[in-house]
Amino acid sequence: MNRTRLDNWICSVEGLDRLTPSALSALQLEKLNRLLRRERERGGFYSGLPERLGSLGELPSLPFTTQSQLAEHAGAMLLSSQADISRIITDSTSGTTGPAKRVFYTTRDIEHTVGFFAAGIGEFVSAGDVVMIAMPFSGPMGLGELICRAVESLGAQPLRSGAGRTLGELCRELELERPSAYIGMPVPLLALLRCYVNLYGHVPTLRRALVSGDACPEGVCAEIERLLGNRLFPHYGSREMCLGGAVTCPAHEGMHLRSNHIIPEIVDESGQSLPPGSWGELVITTLDMEALPLIRYRTGDRTRILPEPCPCGGVTPRLDRVSRLSREESLIERLDSALFPLGYLLDYGAVLRGNTLELRAVTLDMSVPGLAERASVLFPGTEIRVIPVLPDGNTAISLPKRRLSQC
Repeated sequence: MNRTRLDNWICSVEGLDRLTPSALSALQLEKLNRLLRRERERGGFYSGLPERLGSLGELPSLPFTTQSQLAEHAGAMLLSSQADISRIITDSTSGTTGPAKRVFYTTRDIEHTVGFFAAGIGEFVSAGDVVMIAMPFSGPMGLGELICRAVESLGAQPLRSGAGRTLGELCRELELERPSAYIGMPVPLLALLRCYVNLYGHVPTLRRALVSGDACPEGVCAEIERLLGNRLFPHYGSREMCLGGAVTCPAHEGMHLRSNHIIPEIVDESGQSLPPGSWGELVITTLDMEALPLIRYRTGDRTRILPEPCPCGGVTPRLDRVSRLSREESLIERLDSALFPLGYLLDYGAVLRGNTLELRAVTLDMSVPGLAERASVLFPGTEIRVIPVLPDGNTAISLPKRRLSQC
């Protein structure tokens, strides 16, 4: 199998003839020390850290950066002038108290992300393909437009479907435009495929998909892959890493990290470093970010670094599937895997009211056979109340990630 497009992109960006583990480690250490010097010179948030490390093995000696520190001290963490900032993303969620997280990007940061996106998307998109992009479009520097730029750079045609559209609208667009590939969140894709087959009686032209923006539990992945007839290409990213972090290669054995810009670590609950193969919290150091680099940032995401080399020949470290550490979000992911194998389910909302779990299920079968039984396995001793809802022309595929609400 050929080396990944990601390896080739890293070589192009960094001026390397060939990417090897030793060359990658040397590059990371050089960039880390450059970042430490820059912090010291600018008097940034991390200016109290050592100016230089002798090896990457010394990185765990530095303190963690927490999400609350990012929310409270983003201004002090900013290393670029305000005039150089091209995009600011503010992460404000309902129920959150205190300041919202703000993340800043320069034009160079964004251009790197577009190149990274193209490397990942190029593993399943070819020139001439029509690609349905079901991500939010929020202006020229928004996620949707950055993905469009990456798709266009491959000679493919982006279909700007956006997020929050109704099932009816998307099914009609799928039938008229006949895209061969999809980029968007996993559960909305599963709902779209099931609704389309129900309406038209045959599978759509979609055959390949990159899923991102939400957890993709195994039960959801399996159902999507069955309908597509192909393996999925999961992607992992976050605002803190300029939206792009790790992509899947044709071997489909983990997600290759953007290792010229990100050093990953896995730590346990006490913050102790864990070896490759161990599950724990992902900690990232974002190298070469002009605007807002982060050192040992605790993401709150659970994963592991796969210990064996990838069959594709790529040398960048790979992440296994990623989930959230919080108990509530872990429960939702387990509920996803339990419920979505039911072929009639399009979407659901979950509310825990005392000892009653209320499931509002958007469904193609109002009798919802087996749904309550599957949910009760995860919530023993809890009354399960199912409220089935048939989709109509105004039913939107949910944009917000599913949460377990409590009343």
